[in-house]
Formats: sequence, C-alpha cells, structure tokens
Amino acid sequence: MRKYIAIIALCTLTIVVKGQEISVEKVINEIQTGFLGIWGHNESKLTNEISLRSEIGFDSEIFGGSFYSKTGIVLVPVITLEPRWYYNLKKRDSKSKNIKNNSGNYIALKTSYYPDWFVISNYDNLSLISQIYIIPRWGIRRTIGNHFNFETGVGLAYRYVFAKSAGYTDNESEILFNINLRIGYTF
Repeated sequence: MRKYIAIIALCTLTIVVKGQEISVEKVINEIQTGFLGIWGHNESKLTNEISLRSEIGFDSEIFGGSFYSKTGIVLVPVITLEPRWYYNLKKRDSKSKNIKNNSGNYIALKTSYYPDWFVISNYDNLSLISQIYIIPRWGIRRTIGNHFNFETGVGLAYRYVFAKSAGYTDNESEILFNINLRIGYTF
C-alpha cells in the first residue's frame, strides 16, 4: 500500500511542477551598454507574455566631416517606454531552453523622447532640439549565466523633431532604419 501512495504522491508532485505558468519575470532591473550609449532600465510584468520596459540613459553620436576641425562625440539624455510581447517563451521552455530574465524573442513598440535638457560633447555650445522616436521592432534577448545578457533588435523608426520650439518655421519628421546591439548586467 505504501508503494501505491508513494507513486500517487510522486505523480501528483510532477503534475504540480509541470503546471506552473510560463511567464515573463515579475521585475528586472538592469544596466546595459552598446556601441553608442549606456542605459538603466526596469522591466515589469503586465501579463504572462507582456512586460513594460522603462528606461533612462544616454545615446551618443559620432560626427565629423569637412565642416568640423575634429571628430565630434555627443551624449544626449533619452527616456524610453517600451511594451514588449515575448511570444515564444512556452516554445523555448518546451525545448528546455533558458527563459530566465525574459530570454526569448519579442515584438515591441519602443517610444523614446530626447529632451532639450543638456548635451555632453567635445565641442562647445552644442544643443539638441527635443524629438521623439516611435519604433515598432522585433528583437531577441538572451541571458548568459546568472547576471549577464545580450539583446539585439531591428525596426523602422518614425522620428518627429519639435523644430518650432527652437525657432524654425516647421517641425520635421522622417522614417529611419533602427538597429541595436546591447550587452547588460541584471541586478
């Protein structure tokens, strides 16, 4: 009789363990760097597959040419909100692949605001006109070990520049290609 009770208990425990929901992490706090910038963010769970990423950091740009005496570097502050849908967590889990810290593929709508607060540069008296980017994009995120990760994403960006606030007659907009590659540390 003890054998039967032990077998039933083991089967019940297995069903309970397998019955756990596959989900994005409740909260992730992280710092990331890429080719042109550094950012800190918080990613919070909204549903089992959707998270909201809020981010603040610095994007940078390198510029030069015949109009400049030296190559210029500029760092500007950026504030970003990005809902993400991690659409393949269940598939990755069923293949025994890592889903820790939201390791998976995602589709996102990244919205970044560049305020006219300040500019850090090796040139004097540079300023930035406030602008906003809206970028529907596809990306992947993978965790390496316990704390490190990498991300890459691509999309088309709609950029709107608030040029009237800087004295121009019209605001400007354009469509740009966006690609990013970042490595990060999760706290």
